Amino acid sequence: MNVHERFGVVPVINATGSVTRLGGALVPEAVLQAMAEAAAHAASLEEWQAAASRCIARHTGAEAGLVTAGCSAGLFLGTAAILAGLDRGRMEQLPALRSARREFVVAREQRNGYDHAVRAAGATLVEVGFNEIVAHAGVRRTETWEYEAEFTERTAGVLYVAAPHAQPPLAELVAAAHRHGIPVLVDAAGEVLPRQRLPDLVASGADLVACSGGKAFRGPQSSGLLCGRRELIFSAALQLLDMDDHPVLWSPPADWAPPGWSGGPPRHGLGRLAKVSKEEIAGVLTALDLFYGGHYQRERGDQLRRLAEVARAIPAPATARLLDPSDGESFPTLEVHVGGRDAYAICRRLRAGQPRVFVGHGQLAEGVLVVHPLCLKDAEVPALCQRLREELSA
Repeated sequence: MNVHERFGVVPVINATGSVTRLGGALVPEAVLQAMAEAAAHAASLEEWQAAASRCIARHTGAEAGLVTAGCSAGLFLGTAAILAGLDRGRMEQLPALRSARREFVVAREQRNGYDHAVRAAGATLVEVGFNEIVAHAGVRRTETWEYEAEFTERTAGVLYVAAPHAQPPLAELVAAAHRHGIPVLVDAAGEVLPRQRLPDLVASGADLVACSGGKAFRGPQSSGLLCGRRELIFSAALQLLDMDDHPVLWSPPADWAPPGWSGGPPRHGLGRLAKVSKEEIAGVLTALDLFYGGHYQRERGDQLRRLAEVARAIPAPATARLLDPSDGESFPTLEVHVGGRDAYAICRRLRAGQPRVFVGHGQLAEGVLVVHPLCLKDAEVPALCQRLREELSA
């Protein structure tokens, strides 16, 4: 009896990708092995996070880095670092900071449910710009001058959500914010492909960049990365780690603290609710080495082959279109156009049948099911093809 049978959980065919609700990406054997090795020995979490900082810096070009409990935790800790800096008194006050300087400026078109993480740390969001394109009321996006017009003595930072076509350009916004002495926090949850993407976001000059560790990196689903300026990363770490030690005994790794820093430890910070295990740190660092070492690129041919097999199984009048990004690194996907039928109903039946199949649902309103290859195994492809034939032919 396997673990699913023992606890009454039904496995599904994940043709959606590395979505959190289905457990994220499938974890490679090397990552699982690293987690098992870390689990077998006690070790200092400060030393683990110092090692993580070196590894993240090496791969991204950032001054320092931190392993977090997902991208949302990275945004949460990044906000706390910007609000408190290395001031232990301010750390103690969060999230109810007794200061007017706690506003983060964000484009109205970039607001989303995930910015709860920023607000939870004690920040207040101030919106700028308009969502004119979605409202069919114009063609302009939020512009840099609109951020600058909103900067006041209450402004603590800027929140920017990275996406391939995000506006204004990040480097332009960072330069403007820095002219006013204001740091920029970037939500780059899934923005790590192509492989140069995260280093490019860091190179923009953004003060902190947060991303997921359990998607394209294929680390533990509950992991994430925060990378950027050393003093801000150290502040985030101080507010995350267990500080229940005598100040006279506490001795963080020498290469981890910012140059010239000589303060003692704060008490437990608000990041305690998002703590990270040594197993997760070991897992995501191993995943980073695999990712930036090109290990996953060897699987791209198999992903294209699986999608082509699914495409051949699609019955008329439905049609299939294979999308293969020109960068040669981002994931290919398959769009299945359902031929005028109710895509929502088809998606529901796929989820309810045997075996249960989850396809991408972001384009159901356009009558499109999306098949993503990341979590799809060779052994599952025949069953996926059969289920699609059944529902598209019904």
